Amino acid sequence: MRGGVGEQIGEGFREGFVKKLLIVMVMVWGGVCAGEARAQKPPLLPEKDVAALANELSGETTKRNLEGIARFHRQRGSRGFHEAAELVAERLRAYGLSDVAILQFPADGKIFYGTQRSRPAWDAEKAELSEIRAELVAYRSKVSNNGVTSIDAMHFIKEARNRLLASYEAEPIVLAEDSESADVTAELVDVGEGAKESDYDGKDVKGKIVLVSAQPGAVQDLAVGKFGAAGIVSYAQNQKTAWWGEDENLIRWGHLETFSEHKTFAFMVSLKTARGFRERLAKGEKIMLHALVKAGQHAGNYEVVTATIPGADAKLKEEEIAFSCHLDHQRPGANDNASGCVTILEVARTLQKLIGEGKLARPARTIRFYWPPEIEGTMALLTSPPRTYKMELDTRRSFDGSIPLPQSGGGSLTQTGPALAKRVKAVIHMDMVGGGPETKAVFHVTRGPMSLPSFVHDVAWAFAEFVNEESYKFVATGKADYPMVAPEGGKEPLRAEYSAYTMGSDHDVYQDSSFGIPAIYLNDWPDRYIHTNFDTAANIDPTKLKRAAFIGAASGYFLAGFGPTDLPAVLALLEQDSLRLAEQIKSQRRQLNGCDGGEVQRFQQSYIRPLAWSVSRFDVPIDKAVPTLAKMGQNIDRNGEGMCGYIITGGGVAEIYRRSPNVKGPLAVFGYDYFAGHAKAAGVVTPKLLSYEGLWGAGEEYAYEVLNFVDGKRNVQEIRDAVSAEYGPVPLEIVEEYLRALEKIGLLEMVK
Repeated sequence: MRGGVGEQIGEGFREGFVKKLLIVMVMVWGGVCAGEARAQKPPLLPEKDVAALANELSGETTKRNLEGIARFHRQRGSRGFHEAAELVAERLRAYGLSDVAILQFPADGKIFYGTQRSRPAWDAEKAELSEIRAELVAYRSKVSNNGVTSIDAMHFIKEARNRLLASYEAEPIVLAEDSESADVTAELVDVGEGAKESDYDGKDVKGKIVLVSAQPGAVQDLAVGKFGAAGIVSYAQNQKTAWWGEDENLIRWGHLETFSEHKTFAFMVSLKTARGFRERLAKGEKIMLHALVKAGQHAGNYEVVTATIPGADAKLKEEEIAFSCHLDHQRPGANDNASGCVTILEVARTLQKLIGEGKLARPARTIRFYWPPEIEGTMALLTSPPRTYKMELDTRRSFDGSIPLPQSGGGSLTQTGPALAKRVKAVIHMDMVGGGPETKAVFHVTRGPMSLPSFVHDVAWAFAEFVNEESYKFVATGKADYPMVAPEGGKEPLRAEYSAYTMGSDHDVYQDSSFGIPAIYLNDWPDRYIHTNFDTAANIDPTKLKRAAFIGAASGYFLAGFGPTDLPAVLALLEQDSLRLAEQIKSQRRQLNGCDGGEVQRFQQSYIRPLAWSVSRFDVPIDKAVPTLAKMGQNIDRNGEGMCGYIITGGGVAEIYRRSPNVKGPLAVFGYDYFAGHAKAAGVVTPKLLSYEGLWGAGEEYAYEVLNFVDGKRNVQEIRDAVSAEYGPVPLEIVEEYLRALEKIGLLEMVK
């Protein structure tokens, strides 16, 4: 706005508008203040504890640690992963944490950790992709003229010159994971996507290198196994978002299938490079490439860094609140997921320091921290044979046996397997929590699946709402008690979203019905640079790291001390959450055809009882929750759409299954498909549910929850109704087919 009188009037108008907007936002976000004159009281914790956390947590310290981790190419079992693990362990020791250790779990491709087939470690030492081009090279020479004079003569000769296209040393992301050693000079052939047999019609690729738009793993069995290609060059793009394909310089992290019989190599190139290749090939030009790779799989270990802050209560210190991330991924992998790993590291530093200084009371329960490889390491933690684990010194070697890899011991005894699963009461899992404005990221506090109701998600959301309000108040007025702005970070409001359950990280494992551990999932989505060479530390916002750390630290610290005196505040959150559930019912019912969909309101009414009762997991008596449960039911009935008559959709509604105790974990694990790996031997075809598209979910999500709802009590109809209420109507026969398939592969048993 321009200056003068208008500017003064405009200032007053904007001030009033901001005040009104803040009041509206407080109401929407569930705040308690009636206007600007009264400050928002922090939720659940005493204000002195909130102030201590807000003052000590450092976005700058967090980002400095991130810059250290982002230097390593952190593939499973690799030297780079080990170096990152050592960095984390060294920081933990420096911060004064207890029980610091790097746990090791053998990974050789044969051992199973529940549904996860262990994948051999993979290392690379060198990889280069070059184009061999014939170029005219000028040479000057002396020529005699009748033996009297000499003149310079210029000769042009065609010579092969190599133009380096990709270098593992410069950017490790250019070599697809699970590539094998090779030294190949071959012609490049464009086969389009490369994932269908028709892509190879009329093309001779035997002994040649194929250019594909699909991920290498989706191509290798066809291109290499069936048609005899020598290798792969892929320009696969990252996950689809509004910015998909806009930046032609992005190089996507690539993967080959770990257990494919057709071992090969694959290089990843940018869309710009691929377009140049395709244009030249379309004009009939012959392109020759030279691929040199020294890499491969080898028996190794999943490594998991761990540390604790011991609890104070003689009994409750045997229970744990766990913080988790995943330490693996490509270099730089800054947001995914160096950000989550350094944020829980900052939580560890802050809580240890404040407790040590007496600024925070030591909580009753132990707080534990884990840095595993994604999903695989968590599966090993939860399903390895029961034992008290002490890490021992050993020496591993690289894939060709030429480079020794020293390991370090340390730390005290740590239980793994079923004992761990029983001990952990809740998890705060962070996967991508630092994306700045350039990434286009939106921050989410993600609820758990409806098969595992828990109040812990409402705890996390209470702190996230507080940060939302305080950060917006600071942006709008320049004043806030707790803006939580890092000096080197941005000042934008957080605007966290409270989101329905989504899959894709270790929280899937914890909340699988084999373990039943509620997990708070803090995450960014979308992120335009996920899994690419542009996922760099430069795009990470220290302010966002600080705020994510606060939400996680406050949630974990509250849960570690949660007891009967905290119950009224938690029950108030649950009563408030029932209003959200009522709104959700309205929204869902508007999208349904009549009363189909497992009767959303009926399911939600049955959901609130275990939600209220979930406090009992923390040894808190539930008798005081009875009045709150009644109010929650009334809120849903008063604000919902009304119950429909119970609908029987036909088929084998009375069949009841239970999970086999011998196989634990979700079927969607990392780099291995448990169902596909066992279906062929059992003569089972792929069930329709795995490709089903519902109103609010897709096949993998339906399958995850169908298995979770199997409890030895629900029949097939009830399971169908439950997943229909969560993800949208699904035919009963499709759920029946899937459950019978799981029975045939030994995952389920019929209750007689």
